[in-house]
Amino acid sequence: MSRYDLKKIINLRHQLHKHPEVSNNELNTKKILIDFLANNTSLQIVDKGKWFYAFYLHGGKSKKIAFRADFDAILMDEFLELEYGSINEGVAHKCGHDGHSAILAALAIEVEKIQPNKDVFFVFQHAEETGEGAFNCKEVINEHNIDEVYAFHNTSGIAKNSVMIKNGLMNFASKGMIIELIGIPTHASQPENGINPAVAFSKIIEKIDKLSSSNKYKGLVLATIIQIDVGQEAFGIAASEGKLLLTIRAEDESELNELEREICEFVKRISLDQKLEYKISFKEEFPSTVNHKQSVKKVMNVCNDLGLKMINIAQGMRGSEDFGYYLKETKGALFYVGNGMNYPPLHTKKYDFNDEIIETVLDIFLSLIDYEVI
Repeated sequence: MSRYDLKKIINLRHQLHKHPEVSNNELNTKKILIDFLANNTSLQIVDKGKWFYAFYLHGGKSKKIAFRADFDAILMDEFLELEYGSINEGVAHKCGHDGHSAILAALAIEVEKIQPNKDVFFVFQHAEETGEGAFNCKEVINEHNIDEVYAFHNTSGIAKNSVMIKNGLMNFASKGMIIELIGIPTHASQPENGINPAVAFSKIIEKIDKLSSSNKYKGLVLATIIQIDVGQEAFGIAASEGKLLLTIRAEDESELNELEREICEFVKRISLDQKLEYKISFKEEFPSTVNHKQSVKKVMNVCNDLGLKMINIAQGMRGSEDFGYYLKETKGALFYVGNGMNYPPLHTKKYDFNDEIIETVLDIFLSLIDYEVI
């Protein structure tokens, strides 16, 4: 029999799942979680607008530990026939953030029960999918001089309840890049009277491919074309403006910055050569998530004591995680807990958070509170 009230935790998870909201619009999600904590704990809750945190204070000169959970959903249909299926059309919890937040709320209940000799902070974060959430929420680390911070993410393709972690780089840095070119419109029969950016875009794409496959970088560097939109569906008018969207990512943030610089310089050069106006902007910027050696050792010690299977990976995960913003401010680590080898992957039609990992994550979190950073 579980030491936790799993029925209560799962009911909360299902309630969150039923009412998903995308990044920066999670007002109802936040309310559900705040109401749950207010009804089940006496912890102090600090509402920060788009996000909030709660905390337990032991007092005195106690060490401070924080745990983070994200609560945004993604733009995707539910697809599954669930009693607790999404009622918000085109939005669903296909990344498992409903499970992350339900577990953190359950941890708050347990912490108040056991009264540990540390101050414990529970950070409920918005907008992980866009990278904005942690950038905002990291302020709690310095505001309260938090000594260490932890988070987990569920993942498929590894054994259920196994734990995957890596010292150093856990997740690549990345950012979305938008390149806009503006020329001069003209009738399609007189292309010489206008300036068409199509050729410039083709040269930019060719340059991007060469840069991302260059052996000049020490680590892996990638540039992925997301969308190309040039001209309009009007066969009498030559294309005169367009937009190219790409995602750039790298193991090393400095090499990501170098790739960005080279792309920007090439866009500027070709725009000048072809008399085009240009604009470059960025969205969804994620830093590298770099786990601290001491914190990784602590997670591994905890998991070994709990008898959990550990999976160490040689290279960081290409997908980005905004938890890296917290790890720039204090010690800590992000780890992954397995849904199962053949469990549906995240962001797919058949995926739903695996409630069978809830107990394992709670065990890890509670044990991390007891352990000291070596």
